[in-house]
Amino acid sequence: MNDQAHIAATLGADIRALRKARGLTLTDIASRLDRSVGWLSQVERDLSAPSISDLRLIAECLGVPMSMLFAHTGVLAEEQGYVVRAGSRRPMGSGEEGLIEELLSPDLTDDFEMVHSTFEPHSRMQTPANRPTQEVGYMISGRLDLTIGGRNFTVGVGDSFRIKHEPYQWANPYDEPAVAVWVIAPPVY
Repeated sequence: MNDQAHIAATLGADIRALRKARGLTLTDIASRLDRSVGWLSQVERDLSAPSISDLRLIAECLGVPMSMLFAHTGVLAEEQGYVVRAGSRRPMGSGEEGLIEELLSPDLTDDFEMVHSTFEPHSRMQTPANRPTQEVGYMISGRLDLTIGGRNFTVGVGDSFRIKHEPYQWANPYDEPAVAVWVIAPPVY
């Protein structure tokens, strides 16, 4: 299989995983795209390649940045699905709240995903989140203030925390970045 085929294979699998994680059917997405269910099924099975416009709409339907669907380049064929090099992590989100996230998992086909998160100094999550997930975070550097299920915590280097489908919010009111690694199940990005 050539490099393009490996990239396409990962793209289709990621689209399917993201769709399923959101509880959406092929019909749900196909109707939003004004495309046939058959076409979308072929995209998910890597039998058809979506255009740039299609990818933009698919990303919008799935609630992910388009970069998540584009960032399969630069991976050696023999490492695809096994290794993620530090310089080849896929960026996630916009970073507008001061959170920079990168996917550590090779793709989104597992029952979980690993994410590297950098919380910029003096940044804060504006709106609490409540996702249908179980998440565990491990602090690599810095400190982070968390509100989980109405309880307030401050975590630092070496600390870990868990969020089980309950409202949460984060803030880094400190002068240094905070870095955490998260494991999220099921995948949401």
